[in-house]
Amino acid sequence: MKNQPDQINNPFVKTILSDFGNNPYLAFNYKQIAKRLGIKDQAGKMQILDLLLDLSRQKILLEPKKGKFQINPKYISAYSKGKSYAMGTVDMLSTGKAYVINKEGGDDIFISANNTKDALNGDKVKVFIFPQRKGRKLEGQILEVLERAKTKFVGTIEISKGFGFVIPDDPKVAIDFFISKDNLNEAKNGQKVIVELEQWPDHAKNPFGKIIQILGNPGEHNVEIQSILLDHNFELSFSKTIEDAAAKIPNEVSETEIAKRRDFRNVFTITIDPFDAKDFDDAISLRKIKENLWEVGVHIADVSHFVPEGSLIDEEAYDRATSIYLVDRVIPMLPEHLSNLVCSLRPNEEKLTFSAVFEMDEQAAIHSEWFGRTIINSNHRFTYEEVQSMLEGEDGAYKNEILTFNQLATKLREERFKKGAINFESVEVKFKLDEHSNPIGVFIKEQKEAHRLIEDFMLLANKKVAEYVGKPQGNKKIKPFVYRIHDEPSPEKLNTFAQFVNKLGYEMNISSRQNIVKSYNNLFKAIQGKGEKNMIETIAVRTMAKAIYSTDNHGHYGLSFPYYTHFTSPIRRYPDLMVHRLLALYLENGNGPKVNDLEEKCKHSSEMERNAVEAERASVKYMQAVYMKDKIGQKFDGLISGVSKWGVYVELIGSKVEGMIRMNDMADDFYFLDEDNYQVIGQRFGKRYKLGDTVRIQVKNIDVQKKHIDYLLVEK
Repeated sequence: MKNQPDQINNPFVKTILSDFGNNPYLAFNYKQIAKRLGIKDQAGKMQILDLLLDLSRQKILLEPKKGKFQINPKYISAYSKGKSYAMGTVDMLSTGKAYVINKEGGDDIFISANNTKDALNGDKVKVFIFPQRKGRKLEGQILEVLERAKTKFVGTIEISKGFGFVIPDDPKVAIDFFISKDNLNEAKNGQKVIVELEQWPDHAKNPFGKIIQILGNPGEHNVEIQSILLDHNFELSFSKTIEDAAAKIPNEVSETEIAKRRDFRNVFTITIDPFDAKDFDDAISLRKIKENLWEVGVHIADVSHFVPEGSLIDEEAYDRATSIYLVDRVIPMLPEHLSNLVCSLRPNEEKLTFSAVFEMDEQAAIHSEWFGRTIINSNHRFTYEEVQSMLEGEDGAYKNEILTFNQLATKLREERFKKGAINFESVEVKFKLDEHSNPIGVFIKEQKEAHRLIEDFMLLANKKVAEYVGKPQGNKKIKPFVYRIHDEPSPEKLNTFAQFVNKLGYEMNISSRQNIVKSYNNLFKAIQGKGEKNMIETIAVRTMAKAIYSTDNHGHYGLSFPYYTHFTSPIRRYPDLMVHRLLALYLENGNGPKVNDLEEKCKHSSEMERNAVEAERASVKYMQAVYMKDKIGQKFDGLISGVSKWGVYVELIGSKVEGMIRMNDMADDFYFLDEDNYQVIGQRFGKRYKLGDTVRIQVKNIDVQKKHIDYLLVEK
């Protein structure tokens, strides 16, 4: 330690500080320290008290309560012996307890509510790890916040007697913000606001903040949607400076630029997208070379041509890192002049693209590949529904070409599953909205053959681009690159999941990768249409590692690709834009950027992707609550989708709207949780409600702000 007072070098003082350093989560008075050191005489005890007070004045010790002393976190590492520390990210629970996700990849560290210090959800922290007791989970204490995840929070203000408290919308922010009279900034009681964290004094129970923006009244549609976006660190709009910079980019293609590119304008090319899409960032082309040999082009909007690295628009795109698709709106990564016009591969317009072109036979075996900058002119803009109708036998424009595309895509898919891909299928809840964006209907979007057709060609392009850059070939030097990686699951998590599904009557063989993949795919088939489907799929995904962006390639476990990247959506994902720039550089034999700089961008992109997913889920939950608001008292059929000590979760059949039947509303008996068997059991009569059971419910209450729905049980 620098500039230590001389007395700290005193062996007696060092002994005292070591006692504090080895117990940083405890506070001692002078009598307790004397007892620990074996000092019984009054003069010795008084000497210790003088030392403790002196060390407190020097801020080496803190005095959380009068007469009780605790080591300052800054000095812990200097005076603890053989103790364990970790850095990680806080995953806060609504109860105030937390887990710290270990930066080094070890087990998560449990933090009790009184040991979280001043950490908030998502913060990067330093943790002191307690000595682990046999059979107990890893536990620790947060010593220091190294980096705040965010300093602005959305919440509702409650004002009384000239001061206020902001109650955050996010249940993971388990503390209210104190707002002094001077920092209310004209906010009125009950309004939705944005509060900025100013300070959190050492002995204060609550952080101090100030109101920096008033959003409006809770429950208003636009206020709630804006709250979701702002609470997940997304801007609502682009600045005038950015919009003006985008508006200056011309939509016309110059002859000089065309001359530099491979020309696909006379090759049959189409886009296939949702009916309401405006940004078309991928197209596919088809040309017959000879009998049993096709040229298939995967053409991606050449955003990197229009958005130079380091430009104002590029910096804005990097900050956002992704577009966000909420129920009633899209918040784009790029200004609309670029995303919906200049870069969008609109039909019958000359568009600049970056392409992966393959020659393949009718079994979809690749004979050759080419990557480079191109120009296209899309013949037709298809919706998924139009393509699906042709695949199901209806007539339509370019049907023969569509069927050829589908035949090749099917072969690619079969080969992927043969090589060990896991067939994860996500369910997407969609809403029918009126002219005021109010939900008037809810339905489940199915992934059909038309979706898979496009997906298979995009997967091919992503895989082949990653192989081109990352796969060792002869003396080729491996260059820095952005990969989309998905690590293999931990054996412990796999074993826990296998035991879980076994109790529900399903078998998992986890003895080898081949058996794991086969078991997963068989399981996903077996649970179709069953009440436990949602929970099993959710836990299955949690069992897997999260897919992230990284310069350190570990392959993609779920897809069974040793090399994989994201190349196909640069209009809406910043990593794809990075990949385009790197690929262009390497095609010209250029040298790559520094790995550390690239890795930092990968981490930021992964973090913003997680934020976007959470924002999108929150918007669905909000819309479901709004949709159910006028249905209080109505009855529906549902499936038990989860159980907890608080109650039973029920997902309505058809709409997937999930709510809870609280234990204290199950009045016919006293129910307790049988956690091991995923059921609740009545104590007196033994009635059981288990995961997957069909039940009839009545809607009891809707809290739109909290996005929470309460049900009552009508019958099993």
